[in-house]
Amino acid sequence: MKIVIVDDDNLVSLSLKTILEASGEVTVAEMGKDGKDAIALYEKHQPDVLLTDIRMDTMTGLEAAETILKKYPDAKILFLTTFSDDEYIVRALHLGAKGYILKQDFESLLPALKAVSNGQSVFGSEVVGKLPGFLNQQEKFDGSAFGITAKEMELIELVADGLSNKEIAEQLFLSEGTVRNYLSSVLEKLELRDRTQLAVFYYKNLN
Repeated sequence: MKIVIVDDDNLVSLSLKTILEASGEVTVAEMGKDGKDAIALYEKHQPDVLLTDIRMDTMTGLEAAETILKKYPDAKILFLTTFSDDEYIVRALHLGAKGYILKQDFESLLPALKAVSNGQSVFGSEVVGKLPGFLNQQEKFDGSAFGITAKEMELIELVADGLSNKEIAEQLFLSEGTVRNYLSSVLEKLELRDRTQLAVFYYKNLN
C-alpha cells in the first residue's frame, strides 16, 4: 500500500513512516508539512491513501482535501489528528473523507489505512460516539419531497448502521444487485457522493 503522510510536525511524520513501514505492508512515497504539500504530493504520487493532519500552517488538511476531492472524487483521504472538534468532523464527513481518527487511537492506524485502502470508511470510537448528538440538529427530513420510498428509507437506516450490501440484502430480503440499485437511486435523489455521506445525512436528518 502506497501512502503519503502530511503533518506539520516533522517528528510525527518520521515516526509514522518508521512504524508503518516496519509493518512491511506500507510504503511511504513522500511526506509533506501542509495542505499545499498534500495537494502537490497527491498529484505526484496518486497514493492509495493520503494520511493527513488537519490543523497546519498555510493551508489546512480540510482545505487540501476539498481541492483534491473536487479533482479526484475517488481519492481516499484519512485524517489523523489530535482534534475531535465537532466542526472539523462534520466538515470532513461532508467533504467525503474516508476516515477520521485521533492520534490517541494510534494502535488502530494500520488497520484503518488498510480499511480505507479497500474502500471502507473508518472513524475512531470517539468520533463515532459523537455522530448522533452533533449531527441531529435540524428538523426531521421529509423523504417524500425527494421521492424516497419506504424501502429506500429502510436502506438508508441500515447503511447508517454500517451494514454491507450483502447484509442489507439479507435484512430486506432482496438481491445484492437490487440493493446496489436502490443505493445508487438514493444517492442520486439526495445528491450525495457515497455511503459515508448517506450515513451522515441519516444522523443529521432522520435519526
